[in-house]
Amino acid sequence: MKKRGLTWVFASLLVTMLAAAGCSSSAPPAANNSAESPASNSGNASNQEKVTLTYALWDQNQAPAMEEIAKRFTAANPHIEVKIEVTPWTQYWTKMDTAATGGVLPDLLWMNGPNIVKYASNDMLLPITDQIKKDGIDMSNYPEALINLYTVDGQIYGIPKDFDTVGLWYNKEMFDAAKIPYPDGTWDWAKVKEVAKQLTDPAKGIYGFAAMNANQSGYYNIIFQQGGFVISEDRKKSGYDDPKSIEALKFWYSFIEEKLSPPGHLMAEWDAAAKLFESGKVAMMTHGSWKAVEFGQNEYTKDKVDVTYLPKGSVSNASVIHGLTTVIAANTKHPEEAWAFSKFLGSKEAAEVQAQTGATIPAFKGTQDAWVKAFPNFQAQVFIDQAATANPYPVSKDTSKWNALETEYFTKVWGGEMKIEDAAREIATKMNEFLAQE
Repeated sequence: MKKRGLTWVFASLLVTMLAAAGCSSSAPPAANNSAESPASNSGNASNQEKVTLTYALWDQNQAPAMEEIAKRFTAANPHIEVKIEVTPWTQYWTKMDTAATGGVLPDLLWMNGPNIVKYASNDMLLPITDQIKKDGIDMSNYPEALINLYTVDGQIYGIPKDFDTVGLWYNKEMFDAAKIPYPDGTWDWAKVKEVAKQLTDPAKGIYGFAAMNANQSGYYNIIFQQGGFVISEDRKKSGYDDPKSIEALKFWYSFIEEKLSPPGHLMAEWDAAAKLFESGKVAMMTHGSWKAVEFGQNEYTKDKVDVTYLPKGSVSNASVIHGLTTVIAANTKHPEEAWAFSKFLGSKEAAEVQAQTGATIPAFKGTQDAWVKAFPNFQAQVFIDQAATANPYPVSKDTSKWNALETEYFTKVWGGEMKIEDAAREIATKMNEFLAQE
């Protein structure tokens, strides 16, 4: 179905707005052709009808930054108030799905990669491609992989808000004790295994590496680095039966088979690898930038660990990137005002507010320094550097269905019930069935 732009939707909603909500006679906020600062009104704000936008998100830790951003936007646009609505992650998507079905989504809402295709392809969101062009938003200010992630059928649905990538975390104290140089960007996976063997000490219950049963922070990265894929670019075919994907998965799991990693049943438990890392039982592990806050506050890891670039595979050492965006609901009664706020959320000023909290890496290029400085004990810049070459988080229209397959089958592998190559082929078969129905 052809996607609707803001101009078209604004016109089509006019009759409904007149009948149900009262027609707004206000002019939209004056266009600002820069993402550097908020749109400001050139007219008299007192002559404009007051509008309240609802904005849904799930992270209470980020709520203060979002409130500050909304406050600054309203200061420049006095007739537009933004009401922040925080719903815990465990309830967020159930609430949004119900609201979308009923046509009562908030005006703006946080969106992630696994859900963007479903919401966009079902006409639940407004594309913003035309508005980006009209207002001269420079999209080169954001990681290309994230722009691609939030582009569906050629239409952009959100300006990237933040991002996360994955690095190789390591225990400096263990490396020092073994007199082994710290890992760096020159390492490949063979080097990781070589050093993991040196650092593994069964008598002390210490392992050289943690091979987690985790996708973005774990095996997704090595699949891409070895030339495999999770889902084809047209989102119609699984990559789990690709020979390169299978070889990458077999290498990843070999750390467990060779007892260089904690046993599989532990590595299948949520966050168990990180807890072992925080207690000095694991020397190396791959994990995301989002762990910097936790590792920086933990009494053991805050001054004993560091992070570097992911090891190289046969093709690259690229990380998998994910990040959030803000999207505009198709049912909004205030599309012009919603776009004005969405544009400000993507601005340099809003990004700098986010960076100061340290909770997330802002997507706007050149604003990440504050986030890096929040972690003086870590080489946090590696996460920023890796965004330039990162692979987008794999998604389809209904990502959750085949994510559930990953969990089901790889849990059996990590539990010793299946060979990883057999599980990968089973996932591919069933995943292809799901994709054929999308």
